[in-house]
Amino acid sequence: MYHIYNRGINSCAIFTEATNYEHFLALYEKHITPVADTFAWVLMGNHFHFAVRILKPEKLINVEVEKLEKTINQAFSNLFNAYTKAFNKKYARTGSLFEHSFKRILIPNLDYLKRMILYIHDNPVHHGFCSHPLEYPWSSYLSYISLDSNKLQRLADSVFIDGDSNYRQWINDITAVDEIESWLTTQTR
Repeated sequence: MYHIYNRGINSCAIFTEATNYEHFLALYEKHITPVADTFAWVLMGNHFHFAVRILKPEKLINVEVEKLEKTINQAFSNLFNAYTKAFNKKYARTGSLFEHSFKRILIPNLDYLKRMILYIHDNPVHHGFCSHPLEYPWSSYLSYISLDSNKLQRLADSVFIDGDSNYRQWINDITAVDEIESWLTTQTR
């Protein structure tokens, strides 16, 4: 499991209108869903965050274990390249859109994953886009609290079987992002 993130070069905007967010998510579905389960995501104006679990090699079609790392990196590369080409064409720009190749941090256990999902969902609040994650349309938060069962809820409920099987209830207890950031900092040292 990994926390995947990146931002625009020189912190430039990578999403400027609704169609940008929609196109990125469609490309994400095309390139990443075949190689990873997604626990949480948020798309911000100049950056994004994902919490993912890479699928086991036996669940990947035509992928040898030795080529797994290359396959995963290629999937993310294809996503970023396809999005950059579309963005550059639409806005008549050239060159890199993303600051560097994506960053990833290993998520070592379920407690860390839970806190990472809170951090991801609280990101729009932390950056002042809204006062509650419920108000921000470009994250997986709304999927988690939806009354309709969906893929993200089922995935979360299948993993969070530690006496708190209803992830929808748990996610409503959003913690302050400063506390989450502090905790994450101590975990990565």
